[in-house]
Amino acid sequence: MINKKVENVHVALEGVQDGMTFIVGGFGLCGIPENIIAELVRLGVKDITCISNNAGVDDFGLGFLLNNKQIKKMIASYVGENDEFERQMLSGELEVELTPQGTLAEKCRAAQHGFPAIWTPAGYGTEVAEGKETREFDGKMYVLEMAYKADFSFVKAWKGDEAGNLIFKGTARNFNQPMAGAGKITVAEVEELVPAGELDPNQIHVPGIFVNRIFQGEKYEKRIEQRTVRPRI
Repeated sequence: MINKKVENVHVALEGVQDGMTFIVGGFGLCGIPENIIAELVRLGVKDITCISNNAGVDDFGLGFLLNNKQIKKMIASYVGENDEFERQMLSGELEVELTPQGTLAEKCRAAQHGFPAIWTPAGYGTEVAEGKETREFDGKMYVLEMAYKADFSFVKAWKGDEAGNLIFKGTARNFNQPMAGAGKITVAEVEELVPAGELDPNQIHVPGIFVNRIFQGEKYEKRIEQRTVRPRI
């Protein structure tokens, strides 16, 4: 069986260069590849195009890369929790492409499965559809959206094996699952890495065919983005 395990995050990110396009998993601060983001900061790669559901917060997640001015273009569906993102966007320092959340997920899934594009009704008749091909199907108008092209996909899973099979936990599955395999090279960091064959095949969310490199991460902070509790009675 193919062994896709690498020793650490430094080896996992070999080949990363300035000007590349990265797809980054996670939903809010849930399920983000913390070790990979920290390594991108350490490497100092710049002029990145980053495709992710959101842009992190000011002092965590992709916010680290934004603060260092490493991201040139951000493609995302929600960016409302990051003041530095807002500042860079309004000042013209950061190029921004806002995408409906479902469209973003499906453009990743299309890339994952080798489809060049998808048809979606989302955005028809708005600025989202400007300059794009539209077509009617069964009396309803659709917009042609091209699949994403990325150099790397970075995802984070709860558990994985050395063959690259992944299991996610809870909300962390949202965008990590369709993003695995959407780039030319997919790197997965996991909280627990086990030998190939130890995972229950019926529980696997992403098969190893979509993963090129896998390593066990460490020192996860797992911040809560918005802590909401019920008042004491």
